[in-house]
Amino acid sequence: MSEHYQNYIDGIWRDASDGRTFEDRNPARWSDLIGTFPLSNERDVDDAVKAARKAFHNWRLMPAPKRGLILQKAGDLLVKYKEDIAREMTREMGKSLIETRADVQEAIDTAYYAASETRRLFQHTVPSELPDKFNMTVRMPVGVCGIITAWNFPVAVPSWKIFPALASGNTVVFKPSEDAPKSAMLFVQTLIEAGVPAGVINLIHGDGSTGRALVEHPDVNLIAFTGSSQVGAEIASICGKTYKKVSLEMGGKNPQIVMDDARLDLALEGVLWGAFGTTGQRCTATSRLILHEAIHDEMVERLIEEARKLRIGYALEPDVDIGPLINEAALKKVTYYVELGQKEGARLVLGGKRPQGPEYDDGFFFEPTIFVDVKPHMRIAQEEIFGPVLSVLKVSSFEEAIAVANDVKYGLSSSIYTQDVNRAFVAMRELEAGITYINAPTIGAEAHMPFGGIKQTGNGHREGGWTAFDIFTEIKTVYVDYSGRLQKAQIDTYES
Repeated sequence: MSEHYQNYIDGIWRDASDGRTFEDRNPARWSDLIGTFPLSNERDVDDAVKAARKAFHNWRLMPAPKRGLILQKAGDLLVKYKEDIAREMTREMGKSLIETRADVQEAIDTAYYAASETRRLFQHTVPSELPDKFNMTVRMPVGVCGIITAWNFPVAVPSWKIFPALASGNTVVFKPSEDAPKSAMLFVQTLIEAGVPAGVINLIHGDGSTGRALVEHPDVNLIAFTGSSQVGAEIASICGKTYKKVSLEMGGKNPQIVMDDARLDLALEGVLWGAFGTTGQRCTATSRLILHEAIHDEMVERLIEEARKLRIGYALEPDVDIGPLINEAALKKVTYYVELGQKEGARLVLGGKRPQGPEYDDGFFFEPTIFVDVKPHMRIAQEEIFGPVLSVLKVSSFEEAIAVANDVKYGLSSSIYTQDVNRAFVAMRELEAGITYINAPTIGAEAHMPFGGIKQTGNGHREGGWTAFDIFTEIKTVYVDYSGRLQKAQIDTYES
């Protein structure tokens, strides 16, 4: 008999108010029912928001370093439970244990970073233009933060949002993906055990309608979202109408450029990891490989040879490189794009189908897939597939490589392999992306650095590092006039 899990609202574990539930299943072994979770409705969301609003007053007044001590303890507990959480995450969403351990480690790093920031939360003091007057700015918490996250990094990405939100003095209503609810629950349990007070962190399970209720709630002050560009645009529209702050982290169509002077062994390792890690289900995944014509054929030949060696399977088993796609809808989407790529005239040179064998029949597995002869205008080179599908494009110059890399609607991550320092610095300047790697793949963000993109990838904010605190705080300007008289701070009142 499977387990039943609950929402966490105002310090109490409870079911959805109408008793409805949904199933959480293992994408590698669909017959494996992980558990049932509440399918929360507007009333449940309202209860969670009210709890967060009530808890906000005392939490924001707690000295920030004391909040930091709680976050530090949460990091310690993530260290303690790292292996258990990683194994449950692999079972729930499919990626390898190496990757799920790294997912938890990223949350650990973020916890310690956010905890340390509570002893800083720096702002500015500046001179006044008037005598006997002091000018400064301070950071203030925003209020109740609605956090909506995707399934592919079900611990790391919530940590990017929730830890700085709590460090800044905000309270949180967290709605995770319905494809990875248990991982989110395990993450929240570490916060509860660390001593986060009732109402400060609230966990609401559900589907898109649950998330919409959170976005539309009038007492939510901020929405931080990770997911598709289409949904993000809708959220931004709602938040614009209701005057909420909104931070969006959305899609990507990330290029890895390999120039004729590159170390091909290094570039090969990079694209194998960038394209097929997490079964290609990362917003930073390498989905386009842009090769200089001088090394194109050799690189493609070696890439096919090495990609054939990647082992597909249930990632709790040893030596598995590629786990399943997350669900049947993802499998259908990837299959559609493989068929589309062939219709567009690209040449399929590897994969393109589900692997055969009884060990694959109960999961949503898909082979590493490589297309060559891809043209920049093709949809497989323009649209986010979110699967293990790599499009290879040939270029004849560095300038063409940059132009092809930039010719998409997304701008999250980018990469170039070259030994020419001049080319590297031009690429840093010219690649239209929030992140650029030199001689490294398009994946590999570090917790203390800003993360995010441009174009249809984001809306100007950056998660991670010090920039996350710009999302979760408001800047208040403070003037202290100790002159004992009225002073008018307009330029035209200056005495000549």
